[in-house]
Amino acid sequence: MSYLNGEFECKLDNKGRMMIPAGLKKQLPEAEKESFVVNRGFKKYLVIYTKSEWDKKLDELNKLNQYETKNIEFIRYFTRGATELTLDAAGRVNLPQGLLDYAGISGDVVLNCMLTKIEMWDRAAYNAMIESEPENFAALAEEVMGDKRREGGL
Repeated sequence: MSYLNGEFECKLDNKGRMMIPAGLKKQLPEAEKESFVVNRGFKKYLVIYTKSEWDKKLDELNKLNQYETKNIEFIRYFTRGATELTLDAAGRVNLPQGLLDYAGISGDVVLNCMLTKIEMWDRAAYNAMIESEPENFAALAEEVMGDKRREGGL
């Protein structure tokens, strides 16, 4: 799978279904054949993975020592609520109400592509998060990515 790009605004219908935007669908050629997995984000948003990307996450989790309490707890909370989604004939996915409630999503949605996953936010929460961008984004970039140049990265 290649990296995903873009922000997409959507609406949920009254049954909790969402149409996958055409621009995003073009980036997911396997979408018609492969299912998706939606899960809780680390904050009040949801994360959508293709099934193959989700399986990679599960492979990572499976390598953790499951006799250590912190690993068990992490696996439990990371996978809690994960639900497989498939596109219906109209190109929609039906999202679980429990996950929508967790993220505070009710109608207007923003899908934000993040490399190999898609964040799903309530539009108002997304806008508030974006408005809280660090005052000095350049300093954050230097802190996070600064050593990459020396390593032959950017």
